Order: sequence, then structure tokens, then C-alpha cells
Amino acid sequence: MSEIILASGSESRRALLANAGVKATSIKPRVDEEAAKAVFRAEKMRVSDQAMRLAEMKAIKVSQSHEGLVIGGDQMLNLDGEAMDKPADMQDAGNHLRRLSGKSHTLETAIVIAEDGKPVWRHLVAPKLTVRPLGEDFIAAYLEAAGPDILKTVGAYMLEGVGAQLFSRIEGDYFSILGLPLLPLLDYLRIRGVIKA
Repeated sequence: MSEIILASGSESRRALLANAGVKATSIKPRVDEEAAKAVFRAEKMRVSDQAMRLAEMKAIKVSQSHEGLVIGGDQMLNLDGEAMDKPADMQDAGNHLRRLSGKSHTLETAIVIAEDGKPVWRHLVAPKLTVRPLGEDFIAAYLEAAGPDILKTVGAYMLEGVGAQLFSRIEGDYFSILGLPLLPLLDYLRIRGVIKA
């Protein structure tokens, strides 16, 4: 039976797998994401393609030196065709929220499985989230309540916590919003016989 490796340092992705009963070893890939994103954006690559390429780079990088099925994932916030990155600090998080206020955005959530250094499976989903209009008092109170953990997320929110208060509408799979399209992934792992069908 193949070992399952998560090519990620993401606590959220690791927890989603563990909670679903999937044992996976986490290995953080040595990929220069900032350099890759700079190239992608210079080439005017679509946000969804950027997410897919990064997921693939991570999976392949780890798969080149580890046996088993290596899961690479990436998520990018797409606001009107522009990729938004994780906020640099709490002030930047506030700016993110002001930009998202009253608008809809998608979370381009890509996952790639690599084996023997080659991609063998890909999946992309794009949940759509609508942020209600946010006032300055709410933004200040939200940032204080949410704390610096939101700096690890592309939209300055964690849906599983106080971030739920930001939205008026959500269309899409909860697991994908948290960064891992879990149900299609489990289906592929069952097909491969790595988890019980």
C-alpha cells in the first residue's frame, strides 16, 4: 500500500486529512513560491492556472525524493481576475478586508497528486464567497478578535472561526474553502486502493 504524503506545512490541510481518517506524513516542499508567482504574473497567467502550477510544483518536488502518493495543494484568492496574496501584517489584513467588502471573490483551490516525480491526478475547484459590506468599527473589532493567525490565510479570514461573520453568501464546498477539496481526493485515494472503499 502506497504511503500518503502531504507536500505542505499547512495545519488546516493536515487536520482535514487526519479528521477524515487519512494518515499522511507532512513534508514542507522547498519551492520558492514568491519567485514562481512573480514569473506567472509577468506572463499574465490566469489565477486558477497559477494555483494549479504551484500545487503541481510542490507535489513534484517532494515526489522526486519520496515514494508514495504526494499531495500538493495551493489556494489563491481571485478578486475580479487579480490574485491577492496573504496579508503581510495586520494593517495589510485590514486593507484586504476593505477591498473585499461588499464584493464576491473566488478561492481557486488546486490539488495535484504526484507519483515518482510525475503528476498523476489534478483537481481544481473555485468556491465563491460574498463579503457583506464592512464598516471600519467592525473591521477593527474583527482583526482584534481574529488575531495574527489570519495572516496565514489568503483572505485574512478563517471560515471555521470568527471569519464566518464576514460573509453574506457562500457557494461551494466547505472543505475546499479551507484549502483541500477533500471529497474528490478521498474518491481518488479509494480508486487507488490506498484507503478502504
